[in-house]
Amino acid sequence: MTDGPFEVATGDEAPRSGTGREAAVRTAFEGLLNIRRVLDGPDASTPAQWERLQPVRAVSLALEAAGIAPSAVDAAGRRCATGYRVGAADRPSVARVEWLGPPGGGAAYTANESLQRCAEVLRRLGWVALEYRGPRRHHYLEVEPAG
Repeated sequence: MTDGPFEVATGDEAPRSGTGREAAVRTAFEGLLNIRRVLDGPDASTPAQWERLQPVRAVSLALEAAGIAPSAVDAAGRRCATGYRVGAADRPSVARVEWLGPPGGGAAYTANESLQRCAEVLRRLGWVALEYRGPRRHHYLEVEPAG
């Protein structure tokens, strides 16, 4: 079991593990899908209002539920694990997904392929995921609800 309320892993926290984490993620994701079914009916193929209001949490939960590992930081705030990082974008209802890891860990070399996997997961859930390149050819996704 987990101690305290369930929190999504955005990739900016200490590494999360434990015997109950996988079950907690699965339960939270099933709850999200149930919210969609209640609000939008059996063909709930686009994000519900809750997801639209909290895209960072919704996108993070979807990625972790799909088995994609989040990045993590140590107590000093340094990257200590390679994986996704989800943060707010410049526009409301839009999340930014990056693929980050420790310095010298090779995250930049796997970013494009890893972000494509993230985009595929999110598109199946009714999100629009567009890839961009920022400074120093840094790849990232901007993710927003379809429709």
